[in-house]
Amino acid sequence: MKPEDFDFVAQMLKTRSGLVLTKDKSYLLESRLMPVARKRGFKGLEDLVAQLRRRDEALAGDVTEAMTTNESFFFRDMKPFEQFRDVVLPNLIKTRATKKSFRVWCAAASSGQEPYSLAIILKEAAARLQGWRTEIVGTDISREILQKARAGLYSQFEVQRGLPIQLMVKYFKKKDDQWEIDPALRAMVQYKEWNLLHDLKALGQFDVIFCRNVLIYFDQPTKSMVLDNMSKLLADDGVLYLGGAETVLGISDKFKPIPGQRGVYAVNKPGAAANAPSLGVAG
Repeated sequence: MKPEDFDFVAQMLKTRSGLVLTKDKSYLLESRLMPVARKRGFKGLEDLVAQLRRRDEALAGDVTEAMTTNESFFFRDMKPFEQFRDVVLPNLIKTRATKKSFRVWCAAASSGQEPYSLAIILKEAAARLQGWRTEIVGTDISREILQKARAGLYSQFEVQRGLPIQLMVKYFKKKDDQWEIDPALRAMVQYKEWNLLHDLKALGQFDVIFCRNVLIYFDQPTKSMVLDNMSKLLADDGVLYLGGAETVLGISDKFKPIPGQRGVYAVNKPGAAANAPSLGVAG
């Protein structure tokens, strides 16, 4: 791909999705866009970029989708899910006892493994949540990947990645050469097409936000903007989960790390619970 074509596509992707592509990622751009070029009947990437320059919105959407579809797997890294199950969920049951409801948001939900992992945790805690209204919202910029998430159909390889065998047997059934998630679990997650660069207020308030392995694709100003906007949606005693390679330090003053809880952050604003003491950690 010509340098000027790479620069054009990279700038378009940053504007549309926040994704930052450096020159050393040209191989990734080419490998992901060739299938788009073939599908559209272009001879090669030069023709595809030429059409993009004509402001073909449908093609720009296809290119953005191809570049922002990232892999996911059940109970990824495990520790955050154990922390949610053993620390955050009991805290929610205690602090939300009066209204008996809470909301969880999975930003960049991809093909659904993260929100369904959380749904499994809530299902396993059904006895303690009897009479409660729980809501899991999964958002992603990719319409195609959300269709897969809503279908709840996974390959043998996908269900084997991170999903304990006992949970696979309990919550999935074989359907031809794929595994289908239990309809009751599928009904626990609401999926919405959403761009993190756009206004987030319409999503409403949340008690827990999972935004793991998303910020690593953004530059510093975009990370700061997204975190600042998320802070406005999170309850004062809510928690934010980031990926292992991500942090708020030096990026946003709207969140602060919770001592002793790696990758988990509390809202940092006047009146908010300092360092989320309700999680039972020293502040």
